[in-house]
Order: sequence, then C-alpha cells, then structure tokens
Amino acid sequence: MATVGAFNPPHFFSSSSSGAAIVADRRYLHAPSLSFSSSHLSGDKIFSASSVRRRCSRGRASVIVSPKAVSDSKNSQTCLDPDASQSVLGIILGGGAGTRLYPLTKKRAKPAVPLGANYRLIDIPVSNCLNSNVSKIYVLTQFNSASLNRHLSRAYASNMGGYKNEGFVEGTADAVRQYLWLFEEHNVLEFLILAGDHLYRMDYERFIQAHRETDADITVAALPMDEKRATAFGLMKIDEEGRIIEFAEKPKGEQLKAMKVDTTILGLDEERAKEMPYIASMGIYVISKDVMLNLLRDKFPAANDFGSEVQAYLYDGYWEDIGTIEAFYNANLGITKKPVPDFSFYDRSSPIYTQPRYLPPSKMLDADVTDSVIGEGCMIKNCKIHHSVVGLRSCIAEGSVPIGIGKNTHIKRAIIDKNARIGNDVKIINSDNVQEAARETDGYFIKSGIVTVIKDVLIPSGTII
Repeated sequence: MATVGAFNPPHFFSSSSSGAAIVADRRYLHAPSLSFSSSHLSGDKIFSASSVRRRCSRGRASVIVSPKAVSDSKNSQTCLDPDASQSVLGIILGGGAGTRLYPLTKKRAKPAVPLGANYRLIDIPVSNCLNSNVSKIYVLTQFNSASLNRHLSRAYASNMGGYKNEGFVEGTADAVRQYLWLFEEHNVLEFLILAGDHLYRMDYERFIQAHRETDADITVAALPMDEKRATAFGLMKIDEEGRIIEFAEKPKGEQLKAMKVDTTILGLDEERAKEMPYIASMGIYVISKDVMLNLLRDKFPAANDFGSEVQAYLYDGYWEDIGTIEAFYNANLGITKKPVPDFSFYDRSSPIYTQPRYLPPSKMLDADVTDSVIGEGCMIKNCKIHHSVVGLRSCIAEGSVPIGIGKNTHIKRAIIDKNARIGNDVKIINSDNVQEAARETDGYFIKSGIVTVIKDVLIPSGTII
C-alpha cells in the first residue's frame, strides 16, 4: 500500500546549532512550523515550464545564473521569479522495501532510518527544501511508513494529511504518476523530485534557476565521477550545451569509456575535469509541470524514465546514497572525521532540522571519549569510546542492562539498532572476518563485514560474534 503525506510550511525560525550523534535514534534545531496535507568500544562502529530567462533583484544587484550547470556555492545569490515557495512543489520519494539496508528497515521505511545520532534520513531532503524556500512538500512512502509519518508530524509541527493508494508502484515515474491527480492541483511551474535516502546539502534554488535559465523541460542533478566509482552508477553523456543525449546503467569496459564527457562544459576546472571525466545521475530532478503531466498522463508507461530531452546540472559537493549497510556505516562515521567531516551538521547557514525531544544533556562519568559524536540524553560511565557515533538516550555502563551496553563489552565495526540490549562480557568484533551472514534468530546480520544488531533484541552476556 502506497501512502503520501503533504506539508506546506509558511515560514520558519532556527536556533543555534550544537551537538550531534547516533545509536539508532538523533541533535535538534527547531524546525519550521509545517502543515502536512568498563565497557570498551574501539575501532569503527555506529550505535545505534519551461520558463523564460528573468533578471531579478530584491534590494540588491541583479543576478543572472549562467546556463552552465554550476556547483553549489554558499556565497552565491539566487533570485527566483516567481519565488520557489509559490512556484515549486517538492516530491520526496520514500523508496522501496530497502532490502539492502535490512535489518535497519525491518520495522521502518528507508527515510526513517536514524542518521548522525539525532536525525533521520528524511530530515536531509526536507531541510534542504526549507533552506531553499521550497515550502510545498509531499512525501511518498510504500513500506513501514508509521514511524516516518510520526517523525514528520512531530519534527515539523505539522497538520499531517495523508492519502492511501492500494497496490504497489513500479519505479520512480510510476510512484509520481499514481498521485498525479494530487500534484496537478497545485498552481506551480515545476516539480522538484527528490530521494528520501541521500545525504548531501544542496541549494535547490540554484538548481531550479539553472533549469529556468536553460529553458529546460527536465533538469537532472549530476555528480562528477572518477573511473573507479563510475561503474557503480547510472552515467550520462552530454553535448556541448550540457544537454543529456545518452544514459547507461552501471557501464563497464568499452561501454564505460564511451561515456566519458568534457565536464568543463558543466563548470569544472580543467584539472578537476581530467580527474572526473564521467557524470552520474543523482536521482534528483526539476521537471516543468506541463512536461510531467504530459509524460505521465499521456505517454506512460513509454515515458517511464521521464523522457530523454533533459539538461544536466552539476553538483560538485559531498553526496552519498545511503542504500546499503556499508554506505550507512561509512556515512555516519564520516561525521567524526577530523579536521573536516564528510558532512557537517553544524552549518548555521543551512541547518538540518529534526524532531525536538527536550532531553537532558548527555552525562559522562569516568569515560574516555575521542573522535566521536554523542547524542543527547545519554549516560556513559566508566568506558572508552573511540571513532564512534552514539545515538540519543544510549546507556553504556556496567551493571544490569535493561536497555544499553553492559560491562566488559567490546564492540568494533558494528551497528547497534534502537533499544537493543547488549549484556556483559560480550564481544561483537567479527574476529573471523565474516562478510555476509543472516542470523536473525540470534539477533544480528553481517553485511560487508559490518555486524548489525537488530532493533529491540537482546544479546546475552558472554556472547561472541
């Protein structure tokens, strides 16, 4: 059963940023008000349309964005006319069953998977929308959507509205098509199609303005790629105007070489262009409303991939598809990197919002914590934590373990999901270097060598994994 929730935030305020972290629960900024129609932890671990060009000014110098797709810049000035809050509808896709992220998706939708100790994945595209003045947003989900809907309602002070559609969807285009009757009611110029399981910070206003500047029907966000990573993505080929003329899904060998492009066309300097001769689709689109209605109402399913007349927009920042356990693990630990993390939750100019829980500060007694992120409301006593992300309300201490991690326990390269209980004298270290194992009855899975302890399970004292 597919469901859709909608929200329409009129305005928002923010508080100063501080603290962030993970176990399987989240840091907070107050989000805009929306209306929705001796334990030892070492090593790497995570706990739980088309439009004419316009010159615009609002009490400042007039700005025209180059037709070339440009990297996002915090110092850039963007002036959309009409304003994005009035002319753009955001559509966030909740994705499928999330089998590659299992068991994290056993009881939750992919966008509801915890991130960075205090957040959920859905907070990323929603925050990007709010920071980009896109205030009309729909979230489409199909699997285990209860916790996601609850989070959206609580995080964004929304008056949640929902719609149900019996049956299942087949791909991105079909997911949008099934709710076309709902989207077309909005008086907007473009639809902004987003994924609910990506980690990145992007100014969608620049993206939308590039779409309008080039008079495009469809614009696809493109990520520059080197040859090593390129084989894992859908690649695009462009002409001298940045128009996409060919697409290849995870090409290899000669087909890969044939997909090389001159990425200076999209704004990369010559040195970077030599290092990154490929561009990959990020699965993020701006589509003119009339074009999408035509494609999905009149030409579906022949136009199941949104057609071919599209423009590329270069995004040259950090971006990660959190589609696998390994990607989830690496993305979370990336926020502990020093001196500069892969992704920062401390950017005041583009904050990431989430649900305010009003928890007390985390308390650490006789603890040695280095290069780690600790969520709110944690109790950490007489333990060592290194290069880890500890989620909110976590208890790491000796003694009885109603919920938390007991004494003399060693955890390395693992994910401990929400409300899991780890007894005393437990070793979760994968000493045999097992790469894949499904031990659901024992309370854990191993994928890419990473142990994931399932939500709500008990790992008895003395267990060795």
